[in-house]
Amino acid sequence: MNANESTSLMTATDHKEEVAVEEPDIKLAEMGYKAELPRSLSFFSVLGLSFAIMAVPAGESVTLNIGLTDGGPVTILYGWILVTIISICIAASLAEICSKYPTSGGVYYWSAMLANKKWAPITSWITGWLNLVGNWTLTTAICFACGQLILSGIGLWDETYIPATWHVVLMSWTVLLISLFINIFAAKHLDFINIICVYWTGVSILIIVISVLIMAKGGRRSATYVFTGFDATSAGWPPVWAFFVGLLQSAYTLTGYGMLASMCEEVQNPEQEVPKAMVYSVVAAGITGIIYIIPILFVMPSISKLLSIPTGQPIGYLFMAATGSTVGGLGLLSLIIGIQFFAAIGSLTATSRCLYAFSRDGAVPASKFWSRINKQYGIPLYALLLSTVIQGLLVFIYFGSSAAFNAFTGVSTICLSASYGLPIVILVFRGRHLVNNAPFSLGKFGYVINIVTILWILLAMVIFSMPTSIPVTASTMNYASVLFIFFAGISILWYIVWGREHFHGPPVTSSD
Repeated sequence: MNANESTSLMTATDHKEEVAVEEPDIKLAEMGYKAELPRSLSFFSVLGLSFAIMAVPAGESVTLNIGLTDGGPVTILYGWILVTIISICIAASLAEICSKYPTSGGVYYWSAMLANKKWAPITSWITGWLNLVGNWTLTTAICFACGQLILSGIGLWDETYIPATWHVVLMSWTVLLISLFINIFAAKHLDFINIICVYWTGVSILIIVISVLIMAKGGRRSATYVFTGFDATSAGWPPVWAFFVGLLQSAYTLTGYGMLASMCEEVQNPEQEVPKAMVYSVVAAGITGIIYIIPILFVMPSISKLLSIPTGQPIGYLFMAATGSTVGGLGLLSLIIGIQFFAAIGSLTATSRCLYAFSRDGAVPASKFWSRINKQYGIPLYALLLSTVIQGLLVFIYFGSSAAFNAFTGVSTICLSASYGLPIVILVFRGRHLVNNAPFSLGKFGYVINIVTILWILLAMVIFSMPTSIPVTASTMNYASVLFIFFAGISILWYIVWGREHFHGPPVTSSD
């Protein structure tokens, strides 16, 4: 081969590589946007991010009180299996649409594209605000629960310790601020952090499961109790309804996978990698949950004792009883706290991208400010800061009600589920031909999977507005509906004042 041929071959190769690198950005331009974020995340990284946001052992642990109140082992175990199956249907439905329209706008962009031109602006507005509020409240719930877990560690040393309200608020803020600093100053290392999360979670589960099963200092439950035990007397609800209300424990954990769409513009080949990560992460989470839940049920102390823990987080006491020592209990608890920290970091990342994308189309007050990309860090810095401030303010609800955590979990699950459901509803009513040739296709099962998704979301919006037990007091009321109405009011007011005249949806407003 002569020099000219060699040079020509190198030039051709370089050109191919250049086209491969730029192809996702070309597709993004076709959807009406300019590429501003570095495509630095791999498939395994976004899989890790989704896995981090769901944070299975931590999610099931911090909401353990809900499952214990509303039925015990049957609700916790079979509720997890049921919600996992439904979540796979939801994730698959979203993945199919995402593969057709891989943009950080996510569900609100999809609603606009699937609706006709007349309804595209209002459907994208509603979907976007539901999704944004769901992101904010989910991150708040994660940080709040992490703060509670840290304080519950003090309760292992001193069983009389009852955290003051300001202790919980301050610790939640600390978790939130640490997550903020990592998202800013370690932004270039988020790919590595997400991968570490997967390994941390896997190793933690192995350590916890082996430790509690081998030691079991508090004794072991029978298989009959683990697989058939059901007691809803603490809930006050009829048994069947108590089971459904208790599904909030699993539904809260298996929620954040849809937030992955917000990272589409930071992934190479997002039409392939992000949809796969959505579905695979839910499948992996479902399996992980079963591996974690069954051993925990086998070594569970009495439900009445767990529900009486002053810190409101009984998982540390369960570990202490199983290992027979405070140090052992604290050691296993620290693994769960680590998982929850990863969840807080990942959730804040996805939330900031969601706000950035929604602001980019002018749907949020002062949109031009929140949609700016900081050149030094390569992130939407102002969107990140605003999300942090809003989430920090939401924690103040705890001063008014000790049921604040249930409100955060409830409203985040309701809002995210509703935002996931809207583009799927539009797709079903307008026809699945709108996702023809999608790289990730549900094929002939599409209608069935879509309809199962819609029916579940309608049910979830009702049951997750319910208090976990009755009779209801000011401290046990589920304020999810109140928060939902508050944010809906802001969205409607902003639409009347500004949106109906100026907001026309994403640049390409309809697949028509």
